Amino acid sequence: MTSSIGQSIEILCNEQGLDREMVIEAMKDAVRAAARKQFKDKTGDFVQVDWNNEEGIVEISAQKTVVEVVEDPLAELSLTDAIELAGDEIEIGDMLLLPLPTEELGRIAAQTAKQSLVQKVREAIREKVYEEYIDRKGELINGTVKRFERGDMIIDLGNNLEAIVPKFEQSRGEMWNQGERIRVAIVDVSREQKGQQIRCSRASSELLKRLFEMEVPEIYDETVVIKSAVREPGDRAKIAVTSNEKDVDPVGACVGMKGSRVQAIIKELRGEKIDIIEWSEEPSVFAANALSPAKVSQVRITDINNRLMEVIVGEDQLSLAIGKKGQNVRLATRLVGWEIKIVSEELLKQEIAKQMGKMMASGAPVPIAALEVVSSGQAETLAEKGVEDVEALAAMSIDDLVDSLDISMDEAESVKASAMAIVEAKNAEVGGKKEDEAVAETPVEPTGDVATDATEEVVAADVEEAVDADADADADAEVEAETEQAEDATEAESTETVETEEAK
Repeated sequence: MTSSIGQSIEILCNEQGLDREMVIEAMKDAVRAAARKQFKDKTGDFVQVDWNNEEGIVEISAQKTVVEVVEDPLAELSLTDAIELAGDEIEIGDMLLLPLPTEELGRIAAQTAKQSLVQKVREAIREKVYEEYIDRKGELINGTVKRFERGDMIIDLGNNLEAIVPKFEQSRGEMWNQGERIRVAIVDVSREQKGQQIRCSRASSELLKRLFEMEVPEIYDETVVIKSAVREPGDRAKIAVTSNEKDVDPVGACVGMKGSRVQAIIKELRGEKIDIIEWSEEPSVFAANALSPAKVSQVRITDINNRLMEVIVGEDQLSLAIGKKGQNVRLATRLVGWEIKIVSEELLKQEIAKQMGKMMASGAPVPIAALEVVSSGQAETLAEKGVEDVEALAAMSIDDLVDSLDISMDEAESVKASAMAIVEAKNAEVGGKKEDEAVAETPVEPTGDVATDATEEVVAADVEEAVDADADADADAEVEAETEQAEDATEAESTETVETEEAK
């Protein structure tokens, strides 16, 4: 132990940014543990270590209490011995510090002190790192790719500090090389004694938010606010923004002149597509915006308690709304916080038309107000002109609809097409019923093998009938012959009787 210890402490504090008093206390604890081990037969656990700041050395002393009769020689000292060491002023009950030679610590004790000191310093460094970075969660930091460990990426943050980007926090499709500069978002900070304390991410939505804060001054000064952001790292991201000032367009501010701002972020994320959505307090409006780039026809909230809604889109927008493998609607669901069900407008119209057709086939006229494309005010206007049901509406011309409802040609065509769809559904329903009735009344003619079998049965029946007829004819002929013979015999007997009488 020499004065060089003071220089080592100064260097350590400057390099690691540690508190000098904390390092000195750690060193004193380490030396105390080594001294107890070295001088246990002289002092036991009664060892005191002090730091001499002027000379820059450690002083080791044995603590002993002055007593009349010594019972514990490791902790007590007789009054006579105390007077010899410290003078006549010593009294019973005083505490004496007896210096111990540091040179006697030995190699093993010194190694123990060194290990203890290193451990204490490491704990102090980790505690300092924790206190410094725990409040910086979600913040963007720069570093250099240092190495790779089983898929995890180790980032050098400088000042002998490392951070880790686990494999599951890395963006798919990104490839990094050792020595490259990288931006990451802090996800978590731990106090654990093993491994890197700072866990960072390239896949979190916080990274996207921080990048927009860097590129868009309006977000940094809180003129534009990021409400929510979701990502499927490496493929697509959606971010919802709103403005605190009416004159500032939040989406335009994020896009920048000719897309310069958002393109810089896309470049940083290695080509990940970004949809910038305008946030709305109304869930239906927010959901319609969130399904961008698809155009939504209508949004219906089906269950407000369970946060369920149906979004109706045209047939040409269906694939856009769903996205590749359901990606677009999946991201929109996470962004809005509602369960979204995509419904095709064409299929919905066909279902409605079919149901209305059944109503009309049953004899009940379908009112115009049942059409979604006709408002209640327009239905009242048509009723004043004598058009009260869908069939009458379908019979009107496009020009009459334009004049009556004061709408555009396209809107009039849409109204007429909806009415015609219901009428056609009705006709199809009625035609189907008539065909079913006609089929039920028409006798079924056998075909194929059934017809052949039936024909054979008829022919066999005819043959049997003919044979029976011939047999009856033969029987009649025999009866007639027997009758004629009987009549001839009767006539002969009558003739003989007459001749006999005459002879008499």
